[in-house]
Amino acid sequence: MSAARVPAPRSAPAPAPPVLRVVPAPRSEPKALGAPVERRRPPVIALQGVLPLVLDGRLPSGVDPAVAPRPTASASLPEPEPLCAGLVVAAVEVLAGTRPAAQLLRWLTADVYAGLQQRAALTQRVRGRRRHARAVVRRVLASSPRDGVVEAAAVVWDGERVRAAALRLEGVDGRWRVTALQVG
Repeated sequence: MSAARVPAPRSAPAPAPPVLRVVPAPRSEPKALGAPVERRRPPVIALQGVLPLVLDGRLPSGVDPAVAPRPTASASLPEPEPLCAGLVVAAVEVLAGTRPAAQLLRWLTADVYAGLQQRAALTQRVRGRRRHARAVVRRVLASSPRDGVVEAAAVVWDGERVRAAALRLEGVDGRWRVTALQVG
């Protein structure tokens, strides 16, 4: 008996090497002195629990009125002075690098949170992380320009110097939220 001869499998031809393209290098000349510099704002990260932006009582398009933020009267909210003092201490500690900014996310609007994070990163880059005594609020002065809104000024000692802070609280969905914060 003779053995049947099986043809050897054919191999596929080798693929051709990719063709290289020559492209010009991008221009990388510096801008002229005095030319306007583009400033890019850091992106605001949308996290769960962040309220939609309401301008002049109008909701942005696409926001369901059933889940839109609802203003809350001052009578339904706790006293604002102790909260102002605690938030100012926490903000000063964030700027000093001893507290993470994420701990304040619940109390700050997205814009205020992004600004605080950016300033804390800049301060840490310039001065480095420093450990110092816990900040102490010496005085809080609060006023209410209208129902559900409190504007406060605080004097705080951060272990190195005395600072001034100003903040605006608005009653939204049954709690105070910081809509403006300035720490000197």
